[in-house]
Amino acid sequence: MDYKRISADCHIDLPWMPPDLFVTEATPKLRERMPFVTDGPDGPYWTSKNGMSFGLKNGVGPAGQKYEPGKHARADLMAATNLYEDGKKDIRRISDPHMRLKDMEMDGVDAEVMYGILGAATKLDDHEAASEMFRIYNDWLADFCKHYPDRQIGLGSLPYGDVQAAADEVYRCTNLGIRGLELSCSWDMEPMYHESWEPLWRAVNEVGLPLHFHTFPAIPPKQLENTTGKARRAAFFTVVSGFQMNLINIIAAIIGGAVLERYPNLRIALGESGIGWIPYALDRMDFEWEDRFQDLGLKMKPSDYWRRQCKATFQYDIIGAKLVEDMGVETLMWGSDYPHGDGVWPESSKYIEEQFAHLPADVVHKITCENAGKFYGLID
Repeated sequence: MDYKRISADCHIDLPWMPPDLFVTEATPKLRERMPFVTDGPDGPYWTSKNGMSFGLKNGVGPAGQKYEPGKHARADLMAATNLYEDGKKDIRRISDPHMRLKDMEMDGVDAEVMYGILGAATKLDDHEAASEMFRIYNDWLADFCKHYPDRQIGLGSLPYGDVQAAADEVYRCTNLGIRGLELSCSWDMEPMYHESWEPLWRAVNEVGLPLHFHTFPAIPPKQLENTTGKARRAAFFTVVSGFQMNLINIIAAIIGGAVLERYPNLRIALGESGIGWIPYALDRMDFEWEDRFQDLGLKMKPSDYWRRQCKATFQYDIIGAKLVEDMGVETLMWGSDYPHGDGVWPESSKYIEEQFAHLPADVVHKITCENAGKFYGLID
């Protein structure tokens, strides 16, 4: 296929999954702890026996919010395509491979990479049940991606809180034909430099699939839940302003822990990370390594590992677009973030032209197509 645009960051969210999937497919032991859909004051919504709410069925964004016209400009633009009206009729364009492909073509996208349900499963606050959710989701995803394997790349969700279970799921996902992996950025996990992660690094290095981390919360989720009124709005503003830059906690730990030195086949992608902060982070890591951390076992500068094995995705980053050479054009992958409210679907062309107007056409093609195509094996 002649690819012209590849989105390296899109989503399949829990609210748009088949309503009975997790209960139907769970083992008898865990069936009662799976998310399910029930009626609520604003319509059917996802919940669980422990009282957790996962948002309205076919609602807005990963949290399944209620669509309210005039309150969110991007949601209004998506609503204009009848996305949410279709959802009310249980026409799940987001989780139907054929309808989803039409939405991508509407936006000029030839292929996409799809992040999954990690946030919802983490919110369940039940490691065993969450791992069962991941197993079910990954089986469903493998079947979803079989329809258009050269256009829809789904990321397998790895269990959190149990490194060996995550490593085992790496091999299972590989056998399912899944072509990328995603690990939760959770507040209750060991830092990435901790030796306990070694089985996971070994497994991912062995299978050769890229490993993804999709943002890191700026404040603990429970702290946000316990905030009300104007303070809650300010807290949410803090979250959306800082969640991308918090991925420094992931990439610095992986590089500083010499993970990429020990495992040169390990490839890392930061999902929806933004890129404007990366040149500063790389420069800071290089400076500190040269000044006082040459005992970490690194044979290259931290920025060299970044360029060799890492990628970052973004949808709209005016600052980052000015600093492409400082982080390496080969490390950047554009994404539309469909169907999230902070993305650019269905106006990707507008935002691509606006932020990349100063760059040569071949550089824009690398960022919006070629880099992702090579990273995921779509392009030689």
